[in-house]
Amino acid sequence: MCVPGCQEAVRHALSRRGFFKGALAASFGATAVAPEIARAAPARSFTSVVDLTHTMSPDFPTFFGVPGIEMDKKFDLKKDGFNLYWWRIVEHAGTHLDAPIHFSEAGATAEKISADTLVVPLAVVDVAAKAAHNPDYLLTAEDLADWETKHHRLPDNCCVAMQSGWAQHVGNPVKFTGKDGSGVFHFPGVSPQAAEWLMNERNVVGLAVDTLSLDHGPSKDFKVHYAWLPSGRWGLENVANLDKVPPSGAMLVVGLAKVKDATGGPARLIALV
Repeated sequence: MCVPGCQEAVRHALSRRGFFKGALAASFGATAVAPEIARAAPARSFTSVVDLTHTMSPDFPTFFGVPGIEMDKKFDLKKDGFNLYWWRIVEHAGTHLDAPIHFSEAGATAEKISADTLVVPLAVVDVAAKAAHNPDYLLTAEDLADWETKHHRLPDNCCVAMQSGWAQHVGNPVKFTGKDGSGVFHFPGVSPQAAEWLMNERNVVGLAVDTLSLDHGPSKDFKVHYAWLPSGRWGLENVANLDKVPPSGAMLVVGLAKVKDATGGPARLIALV
């Protein structure tokens, strides 16, 4: 679902960053136009590509404590002439997207999320130092205000990402989940107040975290999920490498499987810097 003005903003952002011009140059090359025309086309405006996706495997920590993916090799190259696995997968495991329907009765399912809301400016809010002292840290509205003081107002139709430093613990399930003897999780998340501020005071289409959940580990009521997703916005969880992109200026590309009626699914996240 696209908030008002989303399509125009995305088209403007892509055009501004040279995507449309780059596509035009590619079409010139494909139709074998004169070399001097192809040479005149401007180069892409981004200089690096950062993969924000963790590698998915049965060992990846999950909220439910079960493997997020099981792979059964049904065909083998030597025996059958090709390789092919059958997958059994949990929608909400690994680096993945939460669609609005995940926490609402009538929200958009994965295949109904408009593609022009999946290429957006990325704003990274770094709270790693605070989370290092408090594993249950909640990103606050004050953190967002501090970000704007340094980097100007959040761009319209952007994704706001919490960089808590938690991605570095993904190889240690005990640390990454923070599950204690009582079964309570401990990892950072977004405060309901910060989510409400983003919904009411700014035009934001996506919310991302480098932890298992938009809500922090100890949450039992999932207030952020119940506020954010039913509003028509999407969420990203278990995001990788947020420490490798700048706080502002990057573009986020969300590659989401277009599966009918899915409540979300694994995503390949790319930052263009």
